[in-house]
Amino acid sequence: MKQILNHLYQHKRLTESQAKEILINIASEKYNDAHLASFMTVFMMRPITVEELSGFRKALKELAIKVDLSDYNTIDIVGTGGDGKDTFNISTLTSFIVAGTGQKVAKHGNYSVSSQSGSSDMLESFGYEFTNNEDTLKEHLEKANICFLHAPKFHPAMKAVGPTRKALALKTFFNMLGPLVNPSSPQNQLLGTFNLEVARLYNYILQEEVSNYGIVHALDGYDEISLTGGFKLFTKTGEQLITPEDLGQKRVAQSDIFGGNSVADAAKIFKTILSGGGTDPQNSVVLTNAAIALTIVDVNKSFEDAFAEAENSLLGGKAKECLEKLVK
Repeated sequence: MKQILNHLYQHKRLTESQAKEILINIASEKYNDAHLASFMTVFMMRPITVEELSGFRKALKELAIKVDLSDYNTIDIVGTGGDGKDTFNISTLTSFIVAGTGQKVAKHGNYSVSSQSGSSDMLESFGYEFTNNEDTLKEHLEKANICFLHAPKFHPAMKAVGPTRKALALKTFFNMLGPLVNPSSPQNQLLGTFNLEVARLYNYILQEEVSNYGIVHALDGYDEISLTGGFKLFTKTGEQLITPEDLGQKRVAQSDIFGGNSVADAAKIFKTILSGGGTDPQNSVVLTNAAIALTIVDVNKSFEDAFAEAENSLLGGKAKECLEKLVK
């Protein structure tokens, strides 16, 4: 690792194959904590390249415990986290709303590293038991239209970096990797990124794939569609700048989508919204994200039709039923 660090300290880059090999070595616990922390810090101080991110991704996908959910035409809705905005769990709520429309969701998630509550914190607080058993996950998809893939259950390689990431408590390149390494390789993805540069990296990488995808980045820094301003949307067909007004939505204030100061706060907000008691801004944000997700699965579906489906799922109690069936 000393040799690698000296190489990087001279402002040199890694090739895809070097990046892949290093991550495989990290997973095998070949490096000490100090070297690991130094390695992660390099990518906080300069942008990661497409080759480096692609190499890290290939290593994690190769090492992952895979599950085959290809019969279900699933979508994953997930953000990088690390945007420092402390919103409520928008992508997790969006996932249940999409599931409530009848679309199958294979949600990949983890505990929070840099915010109050990640998707795994939320589901665990509701009593959900994490599993990597393929039959159980298929049963969840059949019953609740959604299954949850808790990253540590599928990425044993990540165990090696867990303590260092937790000690750093900062966003690292592992935040960028999470959304790209769903072990079920879903056919559809709505991915959010904390900056535009990462959105473009994702776009370069995913253009080579057969899956449908949408990558969103709110221009004021959110890793999801926040409706606090305009956002970029990257798909296979190109790049768009979209404002809330373009979608017939009102702009919301940052305080409207605050997620509280603890997992308990976040869980309370989550349940209130899912039960149909959300504020207009909270509902607009999750319904907009859900509608965009549905148009990624079906490119012929209009935003308006998708929004109406999402609204019916949330306000008709179907999204809440999906959570109840999943946690049972």
